[in-house]
Amino acid sequence: MEKTKENTREKKNSGRRGSSFGKVKPEFDQKILDIRRVTRVVAGGRRFSFSVALVAGDKKGCVGLGLGKAGDTALAINKALRNARKNMVRLHLTKTMSIPHELPAKYSSSCVILMPNKGRGLVAGSVVRDIVKLSGMKDITGKILSNSKNKLNNAKAVMLALSQISSKYAKPLPENIVVANKVPTPEVVGVPTKSVGKIKEELES
Repeated sequence: MEKTKENTREKKNSGRRGSSFGKVKPEFDQKILDIRRVTRVVAGGRRFSFSVALVAGDKKGCVGLGLGKAGDTALAINKALRNARKNMVRLHLTKTMSIPHELPAKYSSSCVILMPNKGRGLVAGSVVRDIVKLSGMKDITGKILSNSKNKLNNAKAVMLALSQISSKYAKPLPENIVVANKVPTPEVVGVPTKSVGKIKEELES
């Protein structure tokens, strides 16, 4: 009787261990950038809904930004993730998972710039860091040149900058093909770059 009890306990424990290790890892990592509660006044009173801005990426050169609106927070997050997957783009990076050149961009009142920075790692903050990190890029400096505190506009400006070296996300490639090295870009040495102030003036003009 004692042996049979021990055997049944071992089987139960082994099943529990297997269930924890059997979970499937999601294809894309995600990060919520902003959650806002929106109030709409109608004839019957006020109606509340939630707006979620979310970024998703596989840390291998693919990243996407999505916006979801719903009456429930969880439903809004699911919609944002679905839209982020639809808007997924594939970045053409260098062999070191960096960008080939400076990428300035402006969206609404937000101005950003991404610059390659060899050997310095990721130097960025706010939504710029979240997007760059989920895309898998390294050795990059990101700056928000404007005074805008709107996270969604700043995120759209970053995606607009990345669109200069991206293509629309398609079916996943085989494992033996590296996405980042799809379009090799020669590194230019000895060419002076523009100052951040001059780039900011050009974007605002």
